[in-house]
Amino acid sequence: MQVILLENIINLGKIGDIVKVRKGYARNYLIKFEKALIASKENIKIVNNKKEQLNKKDLVLKKDAKRDFGILNNKKYKLKKLVTENNDLYGSVKPTEIAKIIKEEDNLDIKPSQIVLEKQIKSIGAYKTTVNLHLEIKAIILIEVEKYEEKKS
Repeated sequence: MQVILLENIINLGKIGDIVKVRKGYARNYLIKFEKALIASKENIKIVNNKKEQLNKKDLVLKKDAKRDFGILNNKKYKLKKLVTENNDLYGSVKPTEIAKIIKEEDNLDIKPSQIVLEKQIKSIGAYKTTVNLHLEIKAIILIEVEKYEEKKS
């Protein structure tokens, strides 16, 4: 299915691009959340007329992303997790946990979908993680996973 993008989407395209995607992705995400329109002659004309307005909106998002980049880039976040005797985690660290700790420490609204884990975090240690703030702006953060020590009274 071909759609025309209403905003810049990482790994897909920029505003006004006509891209081919799966029907489910188009219907359930892109069109549902007003990120794209079905690529018809009428919709292409509409997007071309609105392109300047959409680009202004994107510039505001980019400005906000630059501000967030200044706060996030090269920052360390510590997570304390329960571990086994081998220092492996029970489960793994998920992007939702990372987004939550960023919200708590820096009051930034980062969506879990913006956080890219190079590999699963399943043991204690330090891990570099990418945060996609904008199509053109990516911050690198360091996640330090430490052993959770229960306080004995």
